[in-house]
Amino acid sequence: MSGTELNPDLENLLEYIKRNRGFDFSGYKRTSLTRRIHKRMQSVGVENYSDYLDYLEVHPDEFVDLFNTILINVTAFFRDPQTWEYIASEIIPQVIASKQPSTPVRVWSAGCASGEETYTIAMLLAEALGIEEYTTRVKVFATDVDADALNYARQANYNSKEVQNVPPEQLDKYFERVNGRYVVQKELRRGVIFGRHDLVQDAPISKIDLLICRNTIMYFNSETQAKILARFHFALNDNGFLCLGKAEMLFSRNHSFTPVDLRQRVFSKVGNGNMRDLLLNMTHFKSQQAIPEMVDKLSIYEAGFEVDPLAQVVVDSNSIVMLANAEARNLFNLNLKDIGRPLQDLELSYRPIDLRSPIDQVRSNRRTITLKDIEWSISELEIRYLDVQITPLLHENTEKLLAIKITFTDVTRFKQLQQDLVHTNQELETAYEELQSTNEELETTNEELQSTVEELETTNEELQSTNEELETMNEELQSTNEELQTMNEELRQRSDELNQANSFLESILTSLRVGVVVLGSDLEILIWNRTAEDMWGLRFDEVFSKQLISLDIGLPIEPLIQPLQAIISRESENHEVVLNAINRRGRAIACQVTCTPLQSSDLNIKGVILLMEQQQHQ
Repeated sequence: MSGTELNPDLENLLEYIKRNRGFDFSGYKRTSLTRRIHKRMQSVGVENYSDYLDYLEVHPDEFVDLFNTILINVTAFFRDPQTWEYIASEIIPQVIASKQPSTPVRVWSAGCASGEETYTIAMLLAEALGIEEYTTRVKVFATDVDADALNYARQANYNSKEVQNVPPEQLDKYFERVNGRYVVQKELRRGVIFGRHDLVQDAPISKIDLLICRNTIMYFNSETQAKILARFHFALNDNGFLCLGKAEMLFSRNHSFTPVDLRQRVFSKVGNGNMRDLLLNMTHFKSQQAIPEMVDKLSIYEAGFEVDPLAQVVVDSNSIVMLANAEARNLFNLNLKDIGRPLQDLELSYRPIDLRSPIDQVRSNRRTITLKDIEWSISELEIRYLDVQITPLLHENTEKLLAIKITFTDVTRFKQLQQDLVHTNQELETAYEELQSTNEELETTNEELQSTVEELETTNEELQSTNEELETMNEELQSTNEELQTMNEELRQRSDELNQANSFLESILTSLRVGVVVLGSDLEILIWNRTAEDMWGLRFDEVFSKQLISLDIGLPIEPLIQPLQAIISRESENHEVVLNAINRRGRAIACQVTCTPLQSSDLNIKGVILLMEQQQHQ
């Protein structure tokens, strides 16, 4: 990262954290670091780094939440099971076989977080050696910079969800169940030593046989990663092994380690011998085992097509534009909306040359056509010359036509060289000077080609960095998902409590032998109990949210309107009246109606409660 890309306020904040808390995040990737710090800034309602620095000075407890946010402790027992199976079946037996029976076995679990992976490797070693030999020979050094995570790991106490990935046999063998939680057995726990350790600043642990650092160095930039790898190289014995996370792959430019299994990200240390020995080791490895593909082939093809310096367009068998790389889009003023359109609708179909007839010819005879020296007048002062190659893309087995690729090669420079050569032959007196000029142009072309190679290498590095960023975001999403699951469980409990309360209220209203009607502030019906249904013959779903005055029932409503409005406007506290009515059976009854206000907890009038009780008609 160049100096012009650094945010001064962010760098001041990182320097303050380093000076006051001893955490040096200067080596972390700025994209990931910025995203995590912004999350904390939003939580405390701060908009910029300067204000957040002031907030930290006033609220020192915020450091704990900040560090927990930056140091994402997303881990699990036996995470990526294939990797652990490979370590158990291939790596641990080699480590044990390379040592004398009484020689200690030393393992370093760097970036151990809350300890799940540390106890995972401890269980695998105990399985391989037996618990008695494990307690006398094995030392597992577990380190991290997050003090809270280390304290949790030291307790060796996990809930049922955290141990769900542990095989049942090992769960019964190495854990004790206490108060519904799972505690690591003392014999296994004795072999593990936890300690705070900064991979960037602190000296590495030495004489290590197996170093496990999974999904940790991906948070650092390339320069810091190189420093950490150098420390890992120093820490390992000459026949030691290094295991990294799925998103971490830097060994295309690091000659301190040689791959053992790239798919599982397991490497062995390369000794400090001469380059000849290093090359022999690498050649021996390649002869023994083919290197698995690290990146999806399709992604490589797409990336290579996109950055190809030659303008290329691919159309399907119906002349629909399927692909156009960056050079083609820039050269012919295409955009992403043109992808998927018929070629005949684009200017490219007839300028700089009519492509429709040659495409039809290639489609019919399945052979490549090359059109040389096509003159293209870009402007009055600029003319370019292109070689256009139209190539059929056939299925390798069926010879079926899949698509047609059109490649445009800019030969303007070579055309100019030809013209210069003709001119030179015509003017013998300036032949030497023209030849020298041509030679200089060729040297320039070579430099441009070299620059293109360097750009491709840079693009590859950026793709690797993007992959690491995606893995980081995946872990953040996993952490957020766990938080949402907890919130959903709380909402479910509250919903159950609300349903119970509603059921209780329904039971009360059903049990009352008087008609109960609750009106809102606009005299709309909110509650209409079963006694009211039985008295007036209307169900609750027929009257809900309707105005009381609009109901056609045997109870005269008009005498109630003025008292109800008086109660809502606080002019009256209650009202009681006996009205002559006709119930749903057509019988004349005397109905006593009692009106009282519906008050909220803050004594505001929210509506009116009507109690209707049938009396003997006089």
